Amino acid sequence: MKRSIEELISYLKERELRPSYQRLKILGYLLENRNHPTADEIYESLHSEIPTLSKSTVYNSLNVFVQARLVKQLTIEDSDMRYDIVTQDHGHFKCELCGRIYNFKINIDGSDTPDLKGFNIKDRNVNFTGTCPSCLKGKEIRGR
Repeated sequence: MKRSIEELISYLKERELRPSYQRLKILGYLLENRNHPTADEIYESLHSEIPTLSKSTVYNSLNVFVQARLVKQLTIEDSDMRYDIVTQDHGHFKCELCGRIYNFKINIDGSDTPDLKGFNIKDRNVNFTGTCPSCLKGKEIRGR
């Protein structure tokens, strides 16, 4: 869903972040593309529109967003740092065939973790990998 510039400015100001043009464009991209993009994907998508945009600006903006809890960093695979605009607790499923990442609801608070009694838990993530229904269906069709 496309947001107005005023909405994006308000979104950043609520979190006491300076609404620079680059931050507004990066935030807008994340809100419109909920596909868990990497910083490089965001850069590649916005660079033609903002020729002065640098990769370091994208990385720095994303780090500011993470610190402000505006986005979450995802590490589903060691080499793949992705960003998620949905900050409420939920899990992720990554299809090993097509690479798409799906969100799913999960009651993380309901997870019993007696082995972590006395620990200060900063972040909780639930990640699954496997094959999505679309790819499974494609395998069935190809396998006939």
